[in-house]
Amino acid sequence: MFFAGIDPLFMLVSLAGMALSLAASFQVKATFRKYSQVRGSRGLTGAEAARQLLRAKGIGDVRVEQVDGFLADHYDPGAKTLRLSPQVYHERSLAALGVAAHEAGHAIQHATGYAPLKFRSLVVKPAALGSNLGVMIVTLGIFTQMSGLVMVGVGLFSAFVLFTLVTLPVEFNASSRAVAVLQQHGIITAREVGPTKKVLNAAAMTYVAAAIAAIMQLLYFLWRAGLIGNAREE
Repeated sequence: MFFAGIDPLFMLVSLAGMALSLAASFQVKATFRKYSQVRGSRGLTGAEAARQLLRAKGIGDVRVEQVDGFLADHYDPGAKTLRLSPQVYHERSLAALGVAAHEAGHAIQHATGYAPLKFRSLVVKPAALGSNLGVMIVTLGIFTQMSGLVMVGVGLFSAFVLFTLVTLPVEFNASSRAVAVLQQHGIITAREVGPTKKVLNAAAMTYVAAAIAAIMQLLYFLWRAGLIGNAREE
């Protein structure tokens, strides 16, 4: 099964995870492009909507600025800055409004001390370490048949899996907040709720795909470590 450092099952798991991620990425881009052609009834840009929502929630210390990159939108809690891509910052579409409101939702989470967001911030660095170093250590442990190394790598990679899992409630909550506040403040009408949700749901699937891929990889590592199933080193 394990030859020259390459396990066919590991390759299969990796390719399956990559396929999930690519499919989710394709879907979110296609959905965004579709609804970027639908103008919001109030004619607000994404940046204007984000600023209006932040003001409505009494958040005056968060900046809204443009960042380069297609759908590179994110909220930086350390800098208290909401960064929007050009396709969101300047545009007046339902897609732009949904994405901008979603990122504003993260700023609202931060301001209100939303527990899953705080926990995710704590595991960011361990997760970044585990996603790269953990895989390398597990692979080395499998190649050298050193179970101790495999266990260390599994522990490190588990931090990354935990990060992908806690990201799910954070992202889904931000999306639900986005739709609610957009409606509450009259930025979108009842008829515009459906298309806006479709954009946000498609975006959420990228995080679901990432979590599934990470879990599949962790299960493979646990199997190779002999903690589940009956893997045998050859």
